[in-house]
Amino acid sequence: MKASVVLSLIGYLVVPSGAAVMARCRVAKKLYEGGLDNFEGYSLENWVCLAYFESKFNPMAIYENLPGGYTGYGLFQIRSHDWCDRGKNRCHVSCSALLNPNLKKTIECAKRIVKGKEGMGAWPSWSLNCRLADNLERWLDGCRF
Repeated sequence: MKASVVLSLIGYLVVPSGAAVMARCRVAKKLYEGGLDNFEGYSLENWVCLAYFESKFNPMAIYENLPGGYTGYGLFQIRSHDWCDRGKNRCHVSCSALLNPNLKKTIECAKRIVKGKEGMGAWPSWSLNCRLADNLERWLDGCRF
């Protein structure tokens, strides 16, 4: 009896977290439609790579970074202490708006971030995983839009 209750609870916890994850090509299409292809000189492949390493393509991801004192929101894990309403709010957006799968507010905010002096380097995961990658084209393999 106890085992079935535990398994049932685990099932409820696992399904919702996977439900928000978007397919790679769907992410690429939405980012393309949002004008990120070659925005500030960064290819669409860079943006898709960033989305993978920040959220694993989950537009509803929230990550609380206790040592850094911020929370990351959405597809690009946009930091609350600088960019949304829990901090300086440089994107003039609520942090919860960055969790919408339509990605409109997320893309608008990402554009604002990348226009800064660090460019995509504002995301350490991009610098580490995407910046010097020689196989970025794989992020668009098989995608059509």
